[in-house]
Amino acid sequence: MAKTSKTSKLHIRESKSDKTRILLVDDHAVVRFGIAQLINREPDLMVCGEEEDSSQALRAIEKLKPDLVVTDISLKDSSGLELMRNIKVQFSKLPVLMVSTHDESVYAELVFRAGALGYLMKKEALEQVIPAIRRVLGGAIYVSDAQATRMLEQQIRGKTDLQDSPVKALSDRELEVFQMIGQWKKTSEIAAELHLSIKTIEYYREQIKRKLNLKSAAELTQHATAWVARETTN
Repeated sequence: MAKTSKTSKLHIRESKSDKTRILLVDDHAVVRFGIAQLINREPDLMVCGEEEDSSQALRAIEKLKPDLVVTDISLKDSSGLELMRNIKVQFSKLPVLMVSTHDESVYAELVFRAGALGYLMKKEALEQVIPAIRRVLGGAIYVSDAQATRMLEQQIRGKTDLQDSPVKALSDRELEVFQMIGQWKKTSEIAAELHLSIKTIEYYREQIKRKLNLKSAAELTQHATAWVARETTN
C-alpha cells in the first residue's frame, strides 16, 4: 500500500481548475473562512491554500504557486509587512493585497512602500474584497476612496517637515514602532506584537529619536501621539 505524503502544516486545497489561485494568510480561522467563502463563489477564482503565519505562507507560495496573496498585517509569528518584504525578495512578481483591522490612514502608505498593491480594511471586506482582488490582479492599486483622497491631498500639500511626515524619514520597521508609540503602547507590548526583543525595540526608539531630532522619550511619545492623531482624523 502506497504511503500518503503529509503536507506538514500546509492547509492546501488541490484543484485541476484553471481558476485564478489565491492564498489566504491570517491567524484567525474565522476570518479566513469568511473571505474564502466569498472568493470561492466567484466562477473564476479559488482559494488554493490557507496559512496563519509568514513562515508557513512562504512554504505554501513555493508549493502552490498562487496568483495572489491576501494577508493580514498581524500574523502569528511576525507581521504581514515582514511577509510582504520576503515575498518581494523571493517571489518578486507575486501581487499582494493586505486586509487588516489597522487604520488605513496610518498603515496604507507603509504597506504600499513595502510592495503591496492593495490595502483593504476588514470592516469593508464583505463588500469590497472581490473588487479589491480583481483590481490588484489587474496590476492596479486598490485603496478606499477616502484613503485615495487623503493620499492625494498629502501629495498636493507637499509636506516637507520630517516631524510632520515621519514616513519620509523612517524605515518601514521604524515607522511601525513610531505608530505604536503614538498609540501609547509600552516597549514590551510593541516587542510582543512585532515578535522582536525588547532590546531591539529600544534600538528602534533611539534610531527614531535621532532621525527626527528628538531629545527624550517624552518628546518621542508626544510627537508620535500627535502624528497618529493627525493621521487618523485627516
